[in-house]
Amino acid sequence: MQLCADDPMTNVFVAARVQEGGLGFGTTLLGVEEAHRLKSMCWVSANVVPVACDDDALDLFAARLKRQRRRVSSVFGDAEQVLGLWDRLQRHWGEPRSLRPDQPMMAVRTSPAADGLALDPRVRRARLDEVDLVLPASAAMFTEEIGYPPYVGSDRDYRGLVGSLIRAGHTFVIVEDGRVLFKADIGSLAGGVAQIQGVWVAPDARGQGIAAPAMGAVVQQVMDQVAPVVTLYVNGYNEPALRAYRRAGFVQVGRFATVIL
Repeated sequence: MQLCADDPMTNVFVAARVQEGGLGFGTTLLGVEEAHRLKSMCWVSANVVPVACDDDALDLFAARLKRQRRRVSSVFGDAEQVLGLWDRLQRHWGEPRSLRPDQPMMAVRTSPAADGLALDPRVRRARLDEVDLVLPASAAMFTEEIGYPPYVGSDRDYRGLVGSLIRAGHTFVIVEDGRVLFKADIGSLAGGVAQIQGVWVAPDARGQGIAAPAMGAVVQQVMDQVAPVVTLYVNGYNEPALRAYRRAGFVQVGRFATVIL
């Protein structure tokens, strides 16, 4: 946690997983020590996430990871570290489904309301009895973003994930006429940072100016009730999303990269 705290916005995913006690079956946390102090880490589960890695640490982690391709669905995090790790792993793991080397990491650290930004009053936390409404929106967002659906056959496990986010108060929605028009989740929460993921607007509601005030309302509620800093990362080629996030008060503070396998 101390190592993650050196850069809490970049490292919130790993910090949140450690804080939640996520070192369970199928998860490994690799570390490099120097002078009896943890210098670098690499979270290894379905996702591989490097933390505070220099070239020497990336060499060591790649040597351990090169035979674990079948377990991993993505590598993501700070762009320099992820791309450096991928350079070392690609010849062992083969071509990815998608390589996204430029994902602006953005943050809000001042209140959107105080800055006079538009906030959509319809945004609220999802209720647990709305899982059946939220689940198709979550699945649609995942499929659009990743390129394949989050489940095949039974939706039980995915429904459990959606329900756990709602139960924690981490899913924000606009619901009208019995359907979700907008959705966003707190995906990771640690060290005073809340990282937003799963942002989605219903296809027939896009292009109508919903996203920016809805995101502004999410940020305001998160800052008021959950964490003082709100972050997210977005594909650099997604200009509509970038414009909406900027209008909601987000500014770029770093660069992420994602390798989807």
